[in-house]
Amino acid sequence: MSQLPLFSEGSWTVLDDASGRIVYDERFLPFAQADAWFRELLDLTAWRQQRRVMYERELDVPRLTAHFSADDAALPGPLRQALEQVRSKTGERFNSIGLNLYRDEHDSVAMHNDRLGDLIEGRPIALLSLGATRRMHIRSKKHHAPRRMDLDLAAGSLLTMSWDTQLHYDHGIPKQSEPVGPRISVAFRTRR
Repeated sequence: MSQLPLFSEGSWTVLDDASGRIVYDERFLPFAQADAWFRELLDLTAWRQQRRVMYERELDVPRLTAHFSADDAALPGPLRQALEQVRSKTGERFNSIGLNLYRDEHDSVAMHNDRLGDLIEGRPIALLSLGATRRMHIRSKKHHAPRRMDLDLAAGSLLTMSWDTQLHYDHGIPKQSEPVGPRISVAFRTRR
């Protein structure tokens, strides 16, 4: 397991090989802007509590969610601005915006890869972090040579993963043992 540095110098490449490309831009947004967007989205978003069958019973998903289409006339101002900035940075015309609210250290998302059948092949996924810093695990799917990287996603950071990484890596946000404040993950995707 390798832990990637919390204090890096701006944008850097986490992974770039035949299995895909992951780039982390720690200072994508100034802190004041990230904080303002976080507060506005936290208060104004119609958060949903989803339920899923896990462990042979129906349980609450351990986070709240929301979803917007990029062309939604009711797209909140912070998301409209974020979409423009992420499109400008990546050159990708994302058309879907998913939000996850991790309310505290008990909220999480299990190791997974994005459902590739929903996405246009070859298009990247970008994750904008707002609020408290949370650790993301990124783990190789190769069982004979597992590789795991831990990356602390800070407020205002942007993590971009190529489509290919979803074939070769899983990622997740684990529960934490220490108290942590709320975090919003804004996921930009290009859906079919």
